[in-house]
Amino acid sequence: MTSPQQPQPQPEPHDTAAPGAAAPMPPAGAPEPPAQAPAEQPEPRPLAAHPQPEQPPAQAPMPPQAGPAPQEGGPAREAGTMMLQAQQLPAAAPGKEAGTMMLQAQAAPQGAPLPPQGAPKDAGTMTLQAQQPPAAPPQQPPYQPQQAAQQQAPQPPRQQQIPAAWQAAGPGGAAPAYVSPIPVRRTNLGHALASEWTKIRSVRSTMWTLGVMIVLNVGIGLMIALLLSDPYRTADPVLGSAWLGLLLGTLCVIPLGVLVISSEYGTGMIRTTFTACPSRGRVLTAKAIVLFGLTFVITTLSTTLVAVVHAGMLNGPAPTGDQWLRATIGSGLYVAVLSLLALGAGALLRHSAGAISAMTGLVLLPMLLAVFMISSESLRPVAKAMIEYSIPNSLGALYDQPFLGSGPSGWQPLLILVGITAVVLGGAYAALEKRDV
Repeated sequence: MTSPQQPQPQPEPHDTAAPGAAAPMPPAGAPEPPAQAPAEQPEPRPLAAHPQPEQPPAQAPMPPQAGPAPQEGGPAREAGTMMLQAQQLPAAAPGKEAGTMMLQAQAAPQGAPLPPQGAPKDAGTMTLQAQQPPAAPPQQPPYQPQQAAQQQAPQPPRQQQIPAAWQAAGPGGAAPAYVSPIPVRRTNLGHALASEWTKIRSVRSTMWTLGVMIVLNVGIGLMIALLLSDPYRTADPVLGSAWLGLLLGTLCVIPLGVLVISSEYGTGMIRTTFTACPSRGRVLTAKAIVLFGLTFVITTLSTTLVAVVHAGMLNGPAPTGDQWLRATIGSGLYVAVLSLLALGAGALLRHSAGAISAMTGLVLLPMLLAVFMISSESLRPVAKAMIEYSIPNSLGALYDQPFLGSGPSGWQPLLILVGITAVVLGGAYAALEKRDV
């Protein structure tokens, strides 16, 4: 509670009173004033509720209130009226406490007559004010120079930022709805080949499998050439022993063909591959082309080196052109087609260990079973057929050195393997399109 007011004087009798003032009690011993008619008594003014002013808390003096003039010769009255006034606190005065009651003295009107006894000690009106708490000032975000610079920088018109293709687009526009700044080209087989080539040359399995195959083929071929390089020994045909190292090298090519596709199923990378290239047949075709080309080149180069060494170190008749082709290009094609067979097995089984085991059994199991079955008279024809059409015997037939004198010869083993591989890859294409990843 704050009460900025002046000390109140004792009421003194006077002849004039402020309009609307209540008649004070006369002092002791003074004659009673004559009674006035009810119609002539001034009505007391009610308590005024003034709205909040816009100026600071300092209150302006109250305007004079007109009232009936007091009768001459009446008793002395106090020159002032106590008024209760409720006002709201202006927003600019944050220093006042919420709900503060204030007593404010207002000056008396200038036109009011003074009592005959002299000027009163306090000619003012006491006002009781109730003030509201100040409104919270709006919080402003911290100043940021970058935002200020952006706001001050002139913004280009919106139409200049919209591309012309967007402005022309619409139901009646001639331009397309969107023109990408990046050149959009339809994917083709070349893109899939580039992707598969990046994969096959960036994994360690390719380096290890092909590297071990080269070491086995060339190393074993050179050792055999050194053992048979006797001037008193004749080899016919001269290239008949150059395939023994390649037979062991096929055991390294088979895992490579399986891992080209089964490793992606094992890691889940096949989903990303099919998302980038939804045409699954194109993906399998690209894998087959890259695998076939890489295997054919590596095998042909290594077998050619071995054939040249055998022809130079061993004694015997010179090999014919057909023998040279079958010992170099033919053997390279046979191993490359065998890797495609492994690729088809991996696409069908989708499991690396299972597909590698199946392909290894296809290469070695017929020969092993035939060895135990050939001693039986009833099973001997079956064992003989298994030996003749086995992969080791077919590979030796390309070099004119089969295990048995009967069976496929020349280019026939390669044609038989191509037919089997085509059937397996056809099943892989069908399964790839129908099954989910």
